[in-house]
Amino acid sequence: MADGEKKVIKISVRNLVEFVMRSGDLDNRRTAGAEKTAMQEGSRIHRKIQRRMGADYHAEVVLKHLVEEEQFEILVEGRADGIIEAPSGVTIDEIKGVYMDLYYLNEPIEVHMAQAMCYGYFYCFDHQLTGAVMQLTYCNIETEEIKRFQSEKSFEELENWFAGLIHEYVKWADYLYHHGLRRDESIKDLEFPYPYRKGQKELAVSVYRSIARKKNLFIQAPTGIGKTLSTVYPALKAIGEGLGDKLFYLTAKTITRGVAEETYEILRKGGLYFSTVTITAKEKLCFLEKPECNPDACPYAKGHFDRVGDAVFDVIHQEAGITRETVLKYAEQHRVCPFEFCLDISNWVDGIICDYNYVFDPNIRLKRYFSEGISGDYLFLVDEAHNLVPRAREMYSAVVYKEDFLLIKKIVKPKDQKLAGLLDRCNKQLLEMKRECEGYTILTDIKLFMTAVMSLFGEMEKFMDSFPEFEDRDLVLDFYFALRDLLNTYDRVDENYRIYTEFLSDGRFMLRLFNMNPAKNLKECLDKGNSTVFFSATLLPVQYYKELLSGNQEEYAVYAESPFDRDKRLLLAANDVSSRYTRRNEREFKKIVEYIRRIVSAHAGNYMVFLPSYQYMREVEQLLAGLDEGGKEFAWLAQSSHMTEQEREVFLEEFKEDREDSFVGLCVMGGVFSEGIDLKEGRLIGAIIVGTGLPMVCTEQEILKGYFDEKEQKGFDYAYQYPGMNKVMQAAGRVIRTVSDEGVIALLDDRFLKPDYQALFPREWDGYYAVNLNSVSGIVTEFWEERERQRL
Repeated sequence: MADGEKKVIKISVRNLVEFVMRSGDLDNRRTAGAEKTAMQEGSRIHRKIQRRMGADYHAEVVLKHLVEEEQFEILVEGRADGIIEAPSGVTIDEIKGVYMDLYYLNEPIEVHMAQAMCYGYFYCFDHQLTGAVMQLTYCNIETEEIKRFQSEKSFEELENWFAGLIHEYVKWADYLYHHGLRRDESIKDLEFPYPYRKGQKELAVSVYRSIARKKNLFIQAPTGIGKTLSTVYPALKAIGEGLGDKLFYLTAKTITRGVAEETYEILRKGGLYFSTVTITAKEKLCFLEKPECNPDACPYAKGHFDRVGDAVFDVIHQEAGITRETVLKYAEQHRVCPFEFCLDISNWVDGIICDYNYVFDPNIRLKRYFSEGISGDYLFLVDEAHNLVPRAREMYSAVVYKEDFLLIKKIVKPKDQKLAGLLDRCNKQLLEMKRECEGYTILTDIKLFMTAVMSLFGEMEKFMDSFPEFEDRDLVLDFYFALRDLLNTYDRVDENYRIYTEFLSDGRFMLRLFNMNPAKNLKECLDKGNSTVFFSATLLPVQYYKELLSGNQEEYAVYAESPFDRDKRLLLAANDVSSRYTRRNEREFKKIVEYIRRIVSAHAGNYMVFLPSYQYMREVEQLLAGLDEGGKEFAWLAQSSHMTEQEREVFLEEFKEDREDSFVGLCVMGGVFSEGIDLKEGRLIGAIIVGTGLPMVCTEQEILKGYFDEKEQKGFDYAYQYPGMNKVMQAAGRVIRTVSDEGVIALLDDRFLKPDYQALFPREWDGYYAVNLNSVSGIVTEFWEERERQRL
């Protein structure tokens, strides 16, 4: 910023009016209001209405207005849906696509009128007009029926009204201004808190460079290099240089959110002035046993909007690292809903730590940052980015079950015959699909069914508003959201999707819109910001991740060298065992158990054995129990399915240091203990990996394989081999976490010795031993004896 230039605080018209004008209770029982316009379909209706208007109609007009304050300027900006310049005068048109019956809409919704008035004021100000007509155009998405409300306003009225709106916002803008100055000043002198490890400085430079060029970056970096610090630090430096304004640290797991919080704390101790909030799921923040966001069920929802502004102002002035515990403490003090409070805090902090959902999932993402027409100087750091591929596929897919239509019909029939009839119509169409389905069927056209769903959704909207309380309302509400997701997703369906029906093993019949390649949908969100850094210990092969996360093979990619001494790690690949289905027999299971026995007997310590499935684990458990009968050689414990957080903690507590005898934890590959856990410095000295991690053959994987085969992109590799190898590398990554760690990684499957698998090995795996059952004990014993000699 040049000398004499004032700092500009930006806010969108929508965010300004929604922030200043809200009041009263938090109540999610009613579906009416602004939420209706958040549908994907809304933008299609906008375009349709705009095209029908005459030559006087100008669509999507960008408008902005600068408000001068003493030390800074406030820039309010947005896009008017339409401006009609007729001889009789100017009309500002605000279009809202809704599913509700317009008969029940008697007046415009207040925040919609406020948006129109902002645009009206800006336009009159720019064109020196004495006034204009504010027009709210509501369109029913299903019937395309239109209802308009008009209100004529003089320039003076608009000016006074806008002055009042801005007056409410100025103290917040003042906070942002002074906070920003102090933040940028602290970043200038911020030093990297530790001596750089090998490869760490180069990594940080690459991150800064890609942000400066507004490019995306893919980083494959081995575990323990300090990826979080190596990405956060240069991103902060970039913010200090004005290359970004809000930093999103995105994760797939709670444990990695904790690592991000710790990293910011370390930097704050070094002088950083930078506020962050961790967004936690509603269920984990709610004071009630089950979230019920309405004033009758929850005292925190009653009057929430009257108090939340003061609560936010309080917390941002008192706290820098706002964690889940901090949010709960202040929410309790101010009697506000902790989840909604947490989302509001995010507006006023520099950094947000959150799950991928809050940026990418169209149903959950933070509309204040990612709605249509809203973007910002955001920087995205995507941790454990390999997880984003399956997660994104899920976010942009949708599913309905035939049986649910019958269940909901049974619940609503006594109250609403028309709704029951529409449910019946959808059910009959699904019945037709069911008759034509054998196992699973890929469909090309479901227009007829989706038309029926659209009619049903409009009627359900009315029903939910008319009956705020009834038995089984939760079931009906869940179904309502499933229909909303289906309609939203259907609007996205293109060549990156497959639509299919399937008979499930539990007897249900499913229709699914399945997003094969989520890159286009993800890009829509990433393009809202300046730069994205995807990083993981397992981002191989990088072209696979570029294809599915950004769709652009030209993106930058960096391979960070491992800082660890390779002599401290022994990598084995067995040539005489396999987990192939054809070889899953007692002889093979016995061989696997013997491998486990020989490896863990060579040196006392903690080991994890990663197995292909729970079924496989049971076979191994039986054989281990047989070994125990002859006198226990080592202690072992198996992971169980659906473990609670407490049970997981108990399991991990078994991995104590300094054991006299070995301990073996049996885990499922790709499960909760395969990644994200940190057993450092002697708490884990070996990972024994059975099999290549290939996903089970199922409908979803076969459809993926077929899709990529059609695109000539190695369907088997994309659907099976790459995701499988990713699980293997994640499991192996549990062993070497810090510079002082040492241990054994044993790959028990002869396929690892084939060239196509070797091509996927990370660089640091270049020195390995091919072993068999006869040679493994000697090689492992020799490794540990050499480690002992090195220590002496």
